Amino acid sequence: MGLAPVFDARARLLVLGSFPGAASLQAAQYYAHPRNAFWPVMAALTDEADLATRPYAERLPALRRHRIALWDAVAACRREGSLDTAIEAAEPSDLRELVARLPELRAIACNGTLAHRQTLLALGDTSLPVLRLPSTSPAHAGLSLATKIDAWCAAVQLYLSDK
Repeated sequence: MGLAPVFDARARLLVLGSFPGAASLQAAQYYAHPRNAFWPVMAALTDEADLATRPYAERLPALRRHRIALWDAVAACRREGSLDTAIEAAEPSDLRELVARLPELRAIACNGTLAHRQTLLALGDTSLPVLRLPSTSPAHAGLSLATKIDAWCAAVQLYLSDK
């Protein structure tokens, strides 16, 4: 089993990973691997420069404050290691139920290809934009941190704005 969703009803953006890696499952924390770019990306999105270096217990409330919800598209699976390509027998998360609890949701940002594919399977036809963004995983080393931050910011800042 994965981790519980992080959200409040005011969320405008739902960020979905595929399934927590070994470091995240062991720590019971989203994106616990120290080389994962997720928290630096969130720091850029929220304009909270020190977000990635704060204790984990302070990061989640910061996401909620900035109207960002967090979960995974896969609820359970079999997998050796942490790579998405090793996921077998994926059981989808109940994304429809979570989305129904987010009345102000404007978009879903998928952290990588598998999260995007699983989200489309779980939600089917939806009026919400479902964005496929570059994976923040250290295994996705073909893009620099700056490139990942730029791609994420360009894709989702509109959905977080008050306009």
